[in-house]
Amino acid sequence: MSGVWVFDNGVIRLAEGGGGSRNRGRNVLIYTATNEAMTTLTVLKNKLLSLGWEIYYEDAEIVQFHKPSSVDLISLPTDFNKVKARHLYDVVVRNRNLFHVKDMQSQ
Repeated sequence: MSGVWVFDNGVIRLAEGGGGSRNRGRNVLIYTATNEAMTTLTVLKNKLLSLGWEIYYEDAEIVQFHKPSSVDLISLPTDFNKVKARHLYDVVVRNRNLFHVKDMQSQ
């Protein structure tokens, strides 16, 4: 389901007015602290590294990040055009209150 997902006290929920069709628009990952859009893999990679994530595995198809203080693993395609909503929500779930997904079609 597209829209803006919000973490509140450990619970993920779809923000008001966030429903709609899956293919309605392009989802964008937003870094909450600065309202910065993660528009390329390089931008997202740099942000994750600055937040304590380390590159666990990287090849021509995927890059995986691991946080040493947890068992969490984030996998992303190296071609940013292949990033799907599930990848974005994976980042959101593993970085509570730091990111949210915004549906740019509703802008």
